[in-house]
Amino acid sequence: MDDPFHYVFPAIRGVQAGREYYVSMCPLRLIPKIFLFDEEELTAELRAQRTLNKARVPEIARYITDNAGGYVFSALTASVDADLSFQPASHTNASLGVLRIPMSGQFIINDGQHRRAAIEAALKENPKLGDESIAVVFFSDIGLKRSQQMFADLNRYAIRPSTSISILYDHRDQGAELVRLLIHQALPFRDLVEMERSTLSLRSRRLFTFSALYQATTALLSECSAWQVDDKLALATRFWSTTAEQLPEWEQVRRGRLAASEVRQDLIHSHGVVLHAIGRVGSALVKADEAWSARLKGLSEIDWSRSNPSWAGRAVVGGRLSKATTNVILTANYIKTRLALPLSADEQRVEDAFIRGDYDRNS
Repeated sequence: MDDPFHYVFPAIRGVQAGREYYVSMCPLRLIPKIFLFDEEELTAELRAQRTLNKARVPEIARYITDNAGGYVFSALTASVDADLSFQPASHTNASLGVLRIPMSGQFIINDGQHRRAAIEAALKENPKLGDESIAVVFFSDIGLKRSQQMFADLNRYAIRPSTSISILYDHRDQGAELVRLLIHQALPFRDLVEMERSTLSLRSRRLFTFSALYQATTALLSECSAWQVDDKLALATRFWSTTAEQLPEWEQVRRGRLAASEVRQDLIHSHGVVLHAIGRVGSALVKADEAWSARLKGLSEIDWSRSNPSWAGRAVVGGRLSKATTNVILTANYIKTRLALPLSADEQRVEDAFIRGDYDRNS
């Protein structure tokens, strides 16, 4: 017997690959009630979706609740194991109408399971969000094989944007805004920062990436959370300008007297791990000594050559620069020692482990 009870959605009908699909708006309060996941205990080959990464859900939920006036979500994609009935609004408009879905049908999300779980969590904290809506693309379910193929197709060409451009476009992040201003205000970075990509090609004329400078400046200002933005910007500008005075290759690249590629190949002071380490050192130096700018002159006495054995296992691992947290700390430790700065207790523990050989210098 046909199910006499239906969900009714205003919808637009479309066709892809010869199959009808429907786009509608669904109130957020209904999302947890009608959209289900595959059972997580099923093996991968019997599921139409990957298992839920529960660690991601609270972060996405906070994004919704913290930005209730400005969050943005893309559409969910779901399949329904029931016969869908579409009634056009008129004879002259066959694409716009009403979609009826039997309540006995099961909804399975093909794309957007983490958004769905985050919506459920956000509604518990802020029920008023239930009256808002999200776009949903409905497909009539045609079996597990097709659902698995849909998941593969939807994710095959999905490429996560680079860290640099993600931070660059994040106008809620005060640190990102500060670094955008820093790049325009601080002469050492002018025309030398790759704003979009998080890696530099061999022929790139840039010395730094936006993401590397962001991480380094965040480390520099880690003890200045209560400061005003203008004060943070002034400190960052002064610090990096003073640092650049001790690393003349930066200015030579900016003036076109040296190729950026040569500097990146032979020296390590423009790479992300070292910038981050210098930022960490700067934070400690500013906190410890009002005459910190004079002590930064010690940077000019460091051998920044990639071939310097002092960097082995610190910044350079297996012949490559490593941005791992441990390597940032070990690199900062070496710089601190050269500037006669004491190590913190945590830094000393990492240093002791490195000296004992717990961290392999060449792997």
